[in-house]
Amino acid sequence: MLTYIKAFFSHRLTRSFWAVNGLWLLLNACQPPKEQVKPAFTASALDAAVGLNWMDLFLDIDRYAPGYRPPVAARALAYIGLAAYETIAPGSATYQSVANQFTGLVIPRAEPGKTYRWEVALNEAYYVMMKGFFPHVNDAYKTKIESLYTRLSATAESEEVSRSRAYGQAVANAVLAYSRTDKAGDEAYLRNQPTDYTPPVGQGKWQPTAPDYSRALLPYWGRVRTFVTNEAEKVARPPLDYSTNFNSTLFAQSLEIYTSTKPLTKNEQWIGEFWSDDIYQLTFEPAARWLAIAQQVIRQEKVPLDKAVYTYAKLGIGLSDVGVACWNSKYIYNIERPIAYIRRAIDPTWRTRLNNPVLVLEGVTPPFPAYPSGHSCFGAVAAEVLTDVYGIAYALTDRCHEGRTEFNGAPRSFSSFYEMAQENAWSRVLLGVHYRMDCEEGLRMGYAIGRKVNNLPWKKPL
Repeated sequence: MLTYIKAFFSHRLTRSFWAVNGLWLLLNACQPPKEQVKPAFTASALDAAVGLNWMDLFLDIDRYAPGYRPPVAARALAYIGLAAYETIAPGSATYQSVANQFTGLVIPRAEPGKTYRWEVALNEAYYVMMKGFFPHVNDAYKTKIESLYTRLSATAESEEVSRSRAYGQAVANAVLAYSRTDKAGDEAYLRNQPTDYTPPVGQGKWQPTAPDYSRALLPYWGRVRTFVTNEAEKVARPPLDYSTNFNSTLFAQSLEIYTSTKPLTKNEQWIGEFWSDDIYQLTFEPAARWLAIAQQVIRQEKVPLDKAVYTYAKLGIGLSDVGVACWNSKYIYNIERPIAYIRRAIDPTWRTRLNNPVLVLEGVTPPFPAYPSGHSCFGAVAAEVLTDVYGIAYALTDRCHEGRTEFNGAPRSFSSFYEMAQENAWSRVLLGVHYRMDCEEGLRMGYAIGRKVNNLPWKKPL
């Protein structure tokens, strides 16, 4: 009997347990599910307006910022672009951080399980970086930085917004601090033409050129830190041997310049002026020219925010590295400019076709050695990067200088970025400021460094 009673109550208790448990499960199923915060890759859905606006302002400031000549501007683009990219990467469905590829760079992490307004974070990052790289511009441009920041900050405050602001600031400050550990590059705009540099004297060696005889620009730039380029890759292949013999290749290349420029056809003059971007305060400089091209592509393609900052980061790193490699090589070889060779060996009255309407000078030459060509280096690395992002047969009508009156700024159409880079390189021969060898080696170096930038692990594993 006792055994029976125990079994009875045990059975009743078990049934009660399952009844209660089933009731709890039923009630729980009727409750609304608790919100589970998952990573929101909203940066892949946002438009690129924040990036486009800040990069438009960069192009505006680049034209007038004291000391912002090509390699200096390229370096600024690299660090500003990297800060923007690292800010957005946690919110992208496609792209991932590349900070671990750069020794000494540590990027703060976004809080797991928290939501972010990525456009807010990005606005903060750009604001910090632009102030960090342009502390020396005039008050009008400082006001433009503040105004753009305020305009893009117009949003109601919330915990999410505050968290996003703090994150963008933290990433930018980390990248800015990393930039400042590069002593050769940090604030280099203050020491563009150092008085302690004396160019070597010798046959075929560069010396300041007519008509202004400016001191050497950035002779120590080869010491600046690179992102992907090693020491060996910072050295161009040896140039042609110096010779004034009529049968030498160097004489042939000088004669090519001389005959091409006497006179230029209207189309050749257009090509030369279209790609020049040499003159401070007239246009953006030659490195930022490729940012201006990228801006047109981003607008034309209506790419999302994460792809826009990915484009800027790759382009900036490539331009910066090739600028270091190019200037490093210029001051290793110290090859004289065509104007010196042609006046010595062909025609003592010849002058270049590059003019400076700001200073009212005719027949100028940039103040640094010829080999390799900086324009060619910048164009090639940009073509390699932009082709990787937007395709090998990307057709574009370049409107960078549309509406200008100082020269023929009419748009030119191209079937690919490589075509643009090659015409950009050839334009330097037409203006008489570079030998063919300068341009060919510049293209080679730029393509090689561009491929290394493309090979960084930008994209998340599939």
